[in-house]
Amino acid sequence: MGFPGLKFASSGLLAALKASSRLARRSPKPVAVAPAPGSAAPAPTESEPAFASMAHLQQSLEHYLDPKDIARVRDAYRFADQAHLGQFRSSGSPYITHPISVTEICAGWKLDVDALRAALLHDVMEDQGIAKQELIEKFGHEVADLVDGLSKLDRLDFATKAQQQAESFRKMLLAMARDIRVILIKLADRLHNMRTLDAVSPDKRRRIARETLDIYAPIAHRLGLNSLYRELQDLCFAAMYPNRYNVLEKAVMAARGNRREVLGRIDEAVRGALPAAGIEADVSGREKTIFGIYHKMVEKKTSFSNVLDIYGFRVIVHTRPECYLAMGILHQLYRPVPGKFKDYIAIPKVNGYQSLHTTLVGPFGTPIEFQIRTHDMHRVAEEGIAAHWLYKSDAETLSDIKARTRESLRSLLDIQSQTGDPGEFIENVKVDLFPDAVYVFTPKGKIVSLPRGATTVDFAYSIHTDVGNKAVACKVNGDSVPLKTELSSGDTVDIITAADGQPSVQWLNFARTGRARSEIRHYLRNMQYGESVELGARMLSQALESYGISLPDASDPMWERLAKSSGAKSRDEILADIGIGKRMAAVVARRFAPVHPLVATTAAAADEIAQAHSSSIRIQGNEGQAVQLAPCCGPLPGDTIIAGVRIGHGLVVHTSDCPIAQRARNKEPERWIDVVWDTETAKHFSARIDVTAHNERGVLGRIAAEVAQADSNIVHVTMQDDSTSTVVVNLTVQVDSRKHLAQVYRAIRRVPQVQKIVRVRG
Repeated sequence: MGFPGLKFASSGLLAALKASSRLARRSPKPVAVAPAPGSAAPAPTESEPAFASMAHLQQSLEHYLDPKDIARVRDAYRFADQAHLGQFRSSGSPYITHPISVTEICAGWKLDVDALRAALLHDVMEDQGIAKQELIEKFGHEVADLVDGLSKLDRLDFATKAQQQAESFRKMLLAMARDIRVILIKLADRLHNMRTLDAVSPDKRRRIARETLDIYAPIAHRLGLNSLYRELQDLCFAAMYPNRYNVLEKAVMAARGNRREVLGRIDEAVRGALPAAGIEADVSGREKTIFGIYHKMVEKKTSFSNVLDIYGFRVIVHTRPECYLAMGILHQLYRPVPGKFKDYIAIPKVNGYQSLHTTLVGPFGTPIEFQIRTHDMHRVAEEGIAAHWLYKSDAETLSDIKARTRESLRSLLDIQSQTGDPGEFIENVKVDLFPDAVYVFTPKGKIVSLPRGATTVDFAYSIHTDVGNKAVACKVNGDSVPLKTELSSGDTVDIITAADGQPSVQWLNFARTGRARSEIRHYLRNMQYGESVELGARMLSQALESYGISLPDASDPMWERLAKSSGAKSRDEILADIGIGKRMAAVVARRFAPVHPLVATTAAAADEIAQAHSSSIRIQGNEGQAVQLAPCCGPLPGDTIIAGVRIGHGLVVHTSDCPIAQRARNKEPERWIDVVWDTETAKHFSARIDVTAHNERGVLGRIAAEVAQADSNIVHVTMQDDSTSTVVVNLTVQVDSRKHLAQVYRAIRRVPQVQKIVRVRG
């Protein structure tokens, strides 16, 4: 199997791969299994660390907790040990080794005693059925809330596994908003799972690694936990593509030896130049991660031998001014690469990261990246939000940390509050966690960070929901641009709003951020609701006529019984579901027919009544989003039409001779209903026509003049040369009916150069 961008200069690396039997992969929380009665536990594998014990954990805790708090942690350990007694990981190790290892990771961040106890207990509710009330009685509300926030929604009924995972993540996100320790414990849990991933099947290993790479690694990055972020990326890469990981690991080790002399000379030069200028600095080399190298190879479509910035240097100084002084000295020492300087001190990243990045051309033309920062910046760069636990001062309270974290994750919280569909929610979260960013300015000079590829619509919604919903135009750097314009770092963006402005469904085609997409969908759903209720009532009324009854009044008690039995909240919700295709009108009608007092006869007589009372839903063409005109055939008033019920989209109207509609109707006839045009229809319908004409000067102008003379408007035009003598003009014109389109045809035919006119379908 080939992979884009994964090429090597030497075939010897591939040969070495075949000889290699070691796979650098690790693992997730496997399903816990207890041995059969009378049988021995599975033998532990080498992937489970031998030092995952309470004694080893206590040594870590003694560095920063007093004996009284350590005793409280031991109480939680004893409870967890008893709860998990007889339970084993897929590796064969006692299950308690997992919570202990998670707690050790949390202890490395110096989390408080309640967080450590929650880490030890984080699986007792989910795996062992321990009630939250019991945890409250033994350990208090704070610990119980943390454990509850970490527990998945396993015991509720969900339609799909994806829905369960999405709702579990939503629950964790809400708990995280209340207490940052929830996500820190969860990340520690996921890190240990990834480190011990060998014991599960390859399919499960890849699935968990993909979830980690899509969700948990970006959250670690958003919180500034860069060390954790890099390790999770490498672990996921090794689990998903072990062969690629091994090949790259060997290549990096070989390159390390080849470049040792160059790196040594640079290190010596920098260590001499900075003190000579009076700057005391710590200088250290750093190496790009295996995943980082692979990502760059794929992104740049290049081979490993062309990835030159595998190694770099980090310069850590005492003060912010010294950062800029050190950069100036380095620029005198080696020539900087134009366009490769980034000032994240003046404009920090969303997660609080601050540093100067500059790329210099070292000896033998080797580009080397330098990162220059202060000691405080370095702590935040490596530990992110956890740095505020390790190094918080008396003035920094827990509420300060919560506020800082909530701001980091504000867009995720906005998404979860607006998104109902689990799949849509997870997809929006993935988009919003994308790490690359652009920095743009409001007219007042405020900096706004957005994902790379974001448009002016994303900017509008990042300012305020009402600004996004009312946006009608925008200016970038003083120039008017379309709303779908992508933004670049440094742009100044001014959004123009109007009282009657509203989002368009087309915005979803270019909105980039999860917040913008969820807000647009939320608005459209609310706007569509009234339209869907009205359409659903018309569809149900038509279905009920086949039984000889009319649509029951809103006060009919059958509505309440039907809503309760079908999981709906109200009559309007049932009708709206019919309007958008979630419920079939015929099925709902049958629920009314057997019990409604107006039912006159048996099923046989009902068939006769159906023939006498059947009617079609009338279409005006301006119903809004509940009724859509199919783009494949572009029906116009005057065409014979049919309509299909598309789940989540309402009615889609086709011409009766549309081949796409005919195929779909043959597959699912129950989803198709009879419709006719109303006597009063909308005034503007789009029709596409191709006009073939002699290629002479002014022919397009004459055609346009005749279209205008026929009281029509051209909304889009393109041209293509059919040959040296003829040209095909592709027109999209606005008409009010098929009859009006015929008038446009007659008008265009008055142009002498026109040879043929064809209405375009499909």
